[in-house]
Amino acid sequence: MNRVVAIVVILASTIPLSAAESQQPSGTVEHAWTPDLVHSLVSFRVRHLGLSWVNGEFREWGGELIWNPEDPATASVTVRIATASVTTRNDRRDNDLRQNYLQADEYPEITFVSRTVDLVGDDKLKVGGDLTLHGTTRPVILDVEIGGTLSTPRERRISFTAMTAITRQDFGIVRNFLIEGAQIVGDEVRIQIDLEATAPARSP
Repeated sequence: MNRVVAIVVILASTIPLSAAESQQPSGTVEHAWTPDLVHSLVSFRVRHLGLSWVNGEFREWGGELIWNPEDPATASVTVRIATASVTTRNDRRDNDLRQNYLQADEYPEITFVSRTVDLVGDDKLKVGGDLTLHGTTRPVILDVEIGGTLSTPRERRISFTAMTAITRQDFGIVRNFLIEGAQIVGDEVRIQIDLEATAPARSP
């Protein structure tokens, strides 16, 4: 059964929030998790000439989730990504993406804010939310797999893998060039978030 979760807007220190935005409702602190950015990745892939995949990532992003393993449907998450941090490990292509597709100067931030969380299996979730990209906000669904958990005397760790696919034109990214009839950049963009997050160890 669908249950709408409360939105908690939190951001990791890599992209600071204002004091007003960073306030958490009472009762959420115990279930607040912080991304381990060294062991996490926001990546994407898109077709080149209808043939191979070009893979990329965003190197600067922040986010923090509210997650109670005993009640997954009460989870919430907000993520903000620095648009200009996109990289495909090719300077010429990256500059083209920043300037002509993502227009990073005009739209410096990409955000996702969760709205609903549904448990669809022992280790799977459907997370619905609003994705804002290129100045356009649209609803998307993330298919999420809950990974492993680890508890030590110092901290707790958990991992998630979230995937979705969007059509770039839906977000106003309509630039489209052809080479001999083949589309240079495909319409569909596949997005994957591999997240490892930490929380303090529970008190004895």
